[in-house]
Amino acid sequence: MTLRDVSARLLSMCVAFGVSAVALASDTGGASLRSRADEKARALVDQLTLDEKVEQLLNTAPAIPRLKIPAYNWWTESLHGALGPVPTTNFPEPIGLAASFDEAMVKDVAAAISVEVRALHALGRKTGRLGRIGTGLDTWSPNINIFRDPRWGRGQETFGEDPFLTARLGVAYVRGMQGQDPERPDVVASPKHFAVHSGPESTRHEANVFVTPHDLEDTYLPAFRAAIVEGKAGSIMCAYNRVNGEPACVSDLLLKDRLRDAWKFEGYVVSDCDAVKDISDNHKFAPDAVSGVAAGLKAGVDNECSNATLFDIGGLGGRYKQAYERGLLSMQDIDRALIRLFSARYRNGDLPGLAGRPAINTQPTPVTTPERDALALKSAEKSLVLLKNDGVLPLKGTERIVVIGPHADATRVLRGNYSSPLSSPPVSLVEGLHRALPKATVTLVPGAASITDGDPIPTSALRSPRGEPGLLAEYYDAEGAQPERYVSHAAFAEHASTVKFKNKPAVSRVEPGIAMRGNEHAQLSDYYRVVWTGFVVPPESGTYRIGLGGPNAELMLDGKVLARHHHQPWGTRSEMTTLELRKGQRYPIRVTADALLLSGVEVLWKRVSTQPEAELRAAAAQADVIVAAVGLNSNLEGEEMKVELEGFSGGDKTSIDLLADQRRLLELAKSLGRPLIVVLMNGSTLDLSWPKEHAAAVLEAWYAGQAGGLAIGNVISGKTNPAGRLPLTFYRSVADLPPFEDYSMQGRTYRYFAGTPVYPFGYGLSYSTFEYGALNIQAVDGMAERGLRVTATIRNTSSRAGEEVAQLYLDPPDFEGAPRVALRGVQRFELQPGEQRTLTFELTPRDLSFVTRDGARQIFAGEHRVSIGSGQPASGVPGQSAAFTTTQVVPLPL
Repeated sequence: MTLRDVSARLLSMCVAFGVSAVALASDTGGASLRSRADEKARALVDQLTLDEKVEQLLNTAPAIPRLKIPAYNWWTESLHGALGPVPTTNFPEPIGLAASFDEAMVKDVAAAISVEVRALHALGRKTGRLGRIGTGLDTWSPNINIFRDPRWGRGQETFGEDPFLTARLGVAYVRGMQGQDPERPDVVASPKHFAVHSGPESTRHEANVFVTPHDLEDTYLPAFRAAIVEGKAGSIMCAYNRVNGEPACVSDLLLKDRLRDAWKFEGYVVSDCDAVKDISDNHKFAPDAVSGVAAGLKAGVDNECSNATLFDIGGLGGRYKQAYERGLLSMQDIDRALIRLFSARYRNGDLPGLAGRPAINTQPTPVTTPERDALALKSAEKSLVLLKNDGVLPLKGTERIVVIGPHADATRVLRGNYSSPLSSPPVSLVEGLHRALPKATVTLVPGAASITDGDPIPTSALRSPRGEPGLLAEYYDAEGAQPERYVSHAAFAEHASTVKFKNKPAVSRVEPGIAMRGNEHAQLSDYYRVVWTGFVVPPESGTYRIGLGGPNAELMLDGKVLARHHHQPWGTRSEMTTLELRKGQRYPIRVTADALLLSGVEVLWKRVSTQPEAELRAAAAQADVIVAAVGLNSNLEGEEMKVELEGFSGGDKTSIDLLADQRRLLELAKSLGRPLIVVLMNGSTLDLSWPKEHAAAVLEAWYAGQAGGLAIGNVISGKTNPAGRLPLTFYRSVADLPPFEDYSMQGRTYRYFAGTPVYPFGYGLSYSTFEYGALNIQAVDGMAERGLRVTATIRNTSSRAGEEVAQLYLDPPDFEGAPRVALRGVQRFELQPGEQRTLTFELTPRDLSFVTRDGARQIFAGEHRVSIGSGQPASGVPGQSAAFTTTQVVPLPL
C-alpha cells in the first residue's frame, strides 16, 4: 500500500467516524502538542450544537454523552493544599511560604499539592462526581496579588508586598503545579486576580480602582507577567474590580494589550466567581446580563464562574445564546473560547486521545502520605521568622515552661483560609513543645474566653458507642431522584426545605471527627444526612466553650440541644455555650448535618479558665519561662466575611493593633518576672512595638499548616535553626499609611514607605551568624546595560550550622517614582560552622530596569548601588554594597 493509499484510507475513516482529517493529520504529524490539542478541540467544537456550546462556557461544563465527553467543573482550589472530601495535606498559608524566601521549596509544595489534586480527580471519576467542585485538573491558584496594605483580609493568601519576590515564588508555584512540561500540564495553574486587586473586601464587586501607569507596571503586573511568560501558566483569573474605569474582565488593557499581545498568552481566562455578573449588575458597564456576558466573552473571558452553579441553577448558558441571537456575539467568539477550554482538557489528560499525552492515572491513590506530611513540617519550619532573641532561645530542654494565650492549644488557626477541614492531624503549639522538648515540663494554662476560640474536637476526646477513637457516622441518602437543575435559587431553596431522607443508612463507619465526607461515597447523592453519635471524653476537668458551625446542623450534648441551624447562611456559627466538664467522664454526643448540594459542619470547643489571672500567676511562680501564643485567625481576616467587630470589618482589619485582651495578657505575663517568648500566629501585619521592646524573644509563625505546632517547638528547642524573613513591612499603625482605598504605592511597602517600621521587609534572625565579603561586579560583554554578574563570599562565623537568606537590592539613580531600594535577587542556602561560600547573582537587563512616571520600563542611566546581605541595606544586618554605572537609557518591552 502506497503512502497515498494510506492517506486516502485514513481520510475515509475520518469521514466515517466524524473526525476532522486536519485534526488527525496534525495529531500524527510534527506539530507541537498544543497545536495538536487545539486541532482536536476545534474538531470537537465543530460537532457541538449551539445549546451544547453555551453550557460549556460556565465553570460547570455538563457531560455530552453522545460524544463521550464527561462533565467537568473548572472550580478547583488548592491555595496551600487540595480541597476535597478526604484528608489532604495542609501546608503553610502562602504568606508563610513567602517568608521562606525559598523558590525550590515552594515549587516542591506546589508539586505535592498537584499530586493530591490529581488523586481527587481520580476519586471524582470513581464516585461519578466529575461535575462537582474540587474534581478538575486545573486549580485557581496561586494568588499573586500584591499585599499592598496590611488591612486587607486576603493578604494572607499572597506572597507578600514585593513584586520581585511574588514573581519568583509565583513562577515556582506554577511550575510545581503544572509539572515539567507546560504543554502537558499535570494540573493547569490559574494565577489570580488579574489585576490591581487587594481590597477592601466590602467594595470589591463595584470598586473602580484608578492606578497610574507607573504603579501598574512597577507593582501590579510584574508577577503576572512572570507567571505567564516564564512560568507558562495555562490559565489566568480576571478580578472583580474595575481598573481605570473598565471591569477587569472586559479590560482591553489587561486582557488584550498585555496578556495576549505583549505576553503572547495562549491559555484560557476564567472569571472570578460572579465577576461577569458584576459587569452589568454592579459596574453598570453593560445594560443587562446578556450584554454583560457578551462583553466578557468578546474581551477574552473564556470561562465564567457563577456562584449560581453552587445551587445547580439551570439555564445560565441561555444568556450567551441570547447574546448570539441578538448579534452581540458571533459563533467565532464562542468557538474561540471553547477551543481554548477543550484544548486544555486534552492537554491535562481529562480528555483522552491526544498523541504525546500519556493517559492520566484514574485509579484513586492515597491522598496523604508520610512524605508529604514531612514536607508540611519542613515548609512550616522554613516559614518561621525569628524577630527578636535576647539569648533565651534556643531553650536548653529541661526548663519548666508555661504556655499561655488563645493559640497555645489551638489547631484551627494553623489551617488559615482556603483550607480543607480534613487534613493530616494538626499539631498545636503545646503539643509541639511536648514533642520537641520531652525532658522539659510543659504546662498549659487556659486563658479567658476569646473571640478566636473554637477548634474541632480532637479524635483523642471522642469515643464511638463501642469505644473506638472517633464517632460512629451514619449516612442517610435522600429519598427519590433529585433534580439536576433548578430554574431559580428559590426553586432550589424550596426543594432543599422539603427533601426527605431514608430510614436506613447507606454507609455506617467510625470516623475520626465531625466533618462532611459524603462525596467520597458513590452510593450517596448530593443530598444526604449524616448523624454522628458517641461520647465526648474531656482530657481535663474544667470550663469548656462549645459551639456549632454549618448551615444545616444540630448539636446535642448530654441529652441537651446546644445549637440548631436550619437553612442558615454559609459560615453561620452559633454562640458558644459554656459548660463544666469532668476529666474522663463520657458525655453522649449526637450531631446531625444535612448536605444539600453544599455541605459543611463544625463542632468547636475550647477549654477556658474562670480565673485566668490567678492561674497564670500560680503557674508562673513555678516556671522558668513563659511562652505566649497570640494573634488572629482566618475567622477574623479573610474573604468577604460577615464579621463586624472592633478592629475588623467584612474580613478586613481596621486596625493592626494586637487584640486588647492579648495585650493585657502579655503585660501581665511580663510583670511576673519570667522570660517571655511571644509566638505570633496571623496572616498579616500586626503592631509588634510592645513585644519588640518587652519580650525576650519574638517568633512570627503565620498560619503554619498542619505541622505548625511541631515546627514552632523545633525552633524553640533548637532542633531547627530559623532562617525565615518577613515578606511584609511591619508598621506601627495604620495612621502611618495612606487610605486603604487608595491604590497609589506612594507611602506603602518597604520600597516607598518613608517612615521607620517596627520590623522591615526582609528581616529575620538565626541562631547562627554570618559575615559578607566585598562584592565583585562584572558587566556582561563589558556593558552593564546587558546584565551583571555579582558575586560575594559569605561565611558562617558561628559554631552551629544554619541557613542564610542572601538578598540582593538595587538602589537606582534618582528619578520621579524611584523606590528607596528594590529586591532583585534571593538565595537561601546552608553553611556549616566556619564554612565559606561564594554566591553569584546573574542580573538580566529586566532585573536592572525600573519604571518611568509614564509607565515605560527601562534601564536608567547613572550610578546604581547594589547591596547583598541578610536583609535590606542600612537596616543593621550583615551585608556589603558597591556601585556600578550605566551610560545609556535602554527601553525594555512591557
